[in-house]
Amino acid sequence: MSVTFPRGFKAAGMTAGLKPSGRPDLALLAAERECSAAGLFTTNSYPAAPVELSRARLQSGKARAVLVNSGDANAGRGEEGKRDAESTTKAAAAALGVPEGEVLACSTGVIGGSFDAAKIGASSGVLVDALSPDGGAAFAGAICTTDTVIKQAQSDAGAYLVGACAKGAAMVEPDLELATMLVFFTTDAPIEPPALRELAAASLKPAFEQLTIDGCTSTNDTVLVLASGAAGGDLVAQDSADFRELAAVMRDMADSLAYQLAADAEGGTKVLIVDVTGAEGGDEAQKIAKAIANSILVKCAVFGADPNPGRLLQAVGASGASFDPSSVTIRLGDVVVSDGGVVPRDYDEGGVAHRVIKEDEIDVSVEVGNGPGRARAVGCDLSYDYVKINAEYTT
Repeated sequence: MSVTFPRGFKAAGMTAGLKPSGRPDLALLAAERECSAAGLFTTNSYPAAPVELSRARLQSGKARAVLVNSGDANAGRGEEGKRDAESTTKAAAAALGVPEGEVLACSTGVIGGSFDAAKIGASSGVLVDALSPDGGAAFAGAICTTDTVIKQAQSDAGAYLVGACAKGAAMVEPDLELATMLVFFTTDAPIEPPALRELAAASLKPAFEQLTIDGCTSTNDTVLVLASGAAGGDLVAQDSADFRELAAVMRDMADSLAYQLAADAEGGTKVLIVDVTGAEGGDEAQKIAKAIANSILVKCAVFGADPNPGRLLQAVGASGASFDPSSVTIRLGDVVVSDGGVVPRDYDEGGVAHRVIKEDEIDVSVEVGNGPGRARAVGCDLSYDYVKINAEYTT
């Protein structure tokens, strides 16, 4: 059920003929009434048209539906792209019988492609007729591009329900304000827009900004949260126990989706988790974590099960973070790779270290001192298939 797990939501997914493959490519998430809504968006200087449209419409803090197409990003198309984003949401709004400004938009696929707004508009009525409280999986499937599995999560948060789904397999290193990563969260909690924006910034932004597949920030990265209020009861105040429980549940679900995205990375065979502690601050810790997770040498070593200590030393040292090298300890699993910049004389690449790096999940930990800064990066290896998929992406 995922996004339709909370009360007050319906969803649908269908094939509108936007993808040559004939796979589902058009999705709609709709609420039974106007929702509080919040969003996090890419900081790429070339934002896609649906990003600009949704960002502008969310200034009101309200929304009723989200129209999503896959197969074309509607990015790099200038004013024509903006007109198409507006016309497709207008058609969806008309079919739903709601104001156009209450429909948000997301797109994913090839940048600069030939966006078929006419097909989307013509499919709006069929899509609305297909809306169902059981349509969460169909929605999650229709938003996929090179994903091999759908990514979903759902949970109880005390008196409230929370659902979510995501897509993304490459061109993923979300750099959010506060193929493309799109994430949709729903809840039936009664919560006002300012509190919902705080939830998104505090719980979702950190979780997805720890994710990196290839170090590329998409033009379309979007995280949207809708709260229907269908659970009833008093409003969730920002300083309440209900708010804290919602925040914790949403963070756990976001962490789960980030892991699912890394596990389904294009060509990926292993998940790489990097934890950094003891830095001067969180930003310094994140520099180190991302430097390791994004290092081509580290990613290739993980793919090839080669526990070469030089790969990790190089990445930490080149991160640009401030630290005392003599205070740094790097571990691969439980194996000390480097202590104070020195590789232990008994380090055995062919022994325990090799067995650790052959696992499906590789854990790297870096202690850089006694500071309060800590961070995590979630990534993957770099395989032959990633190069093949992206070399042939539009051919």
